[in-house]
Amino acid sequence: MRTLIDIGPEVVKEDNHDYSIRADFMWTATLALNRLLSTGVPGDWSTHALGHEITALNHTDHARTLSAILPAVMMVRREQKFDKLVQYAENVWGITDGSTEVKVDTAILKTAAFLKSLDMPVTLKEIDVKSDDIDYLIEQLDIHGNTQISERGDQTLAVSRAIYEKALELEF
Repeated sequence: MRTLIDIGPEVVKEDNHDYSIRADFMWTATLALNRLLSTGVPGDWSTHALGHEITALNHTDHARTLSAILPAVMMVRREQKFDKLVQYAENVWGITDGSTEVKVDTAILKTAAFLKSLDMPVTLKEIDVKSDDIDYLIEQLDIHGNTQISERGDQTLAVSRAIYEKALELEF
């Protein structure tokens, strides 16, 4: 994520054909996708499962579904992921001042601001998901066996519903 923060603003410039930046972006994506970086560390891919159902719903590309759902995942799952979110705040964003609660809040806001700076959506409203769509999304998670996801398997359909609902109501 630190690499994406560093190079993201340059990567999204369509007229920037800097091979080195593009190569760094592709290498970063490859490392994330092949899960090499998460070897020996629990990984949570629940954001992806939620995002896949949005893509199937309205054909929004996967990256945009991830950015639209990630802040809500961080907020709804805050308590269960608190220690990881503190690490994220400190190690990715360099947030060292304030209480752990303030660090987490700041990291979530910085994440949303960064994604917005890349012209990425950070709420479901921005990708045309409506409250009426949530039942369908939950039904599809169930059909696809995504009823207990996250690194601990503790993200139930009720929790996924709460995430979708939070992502729909957020304002940044």
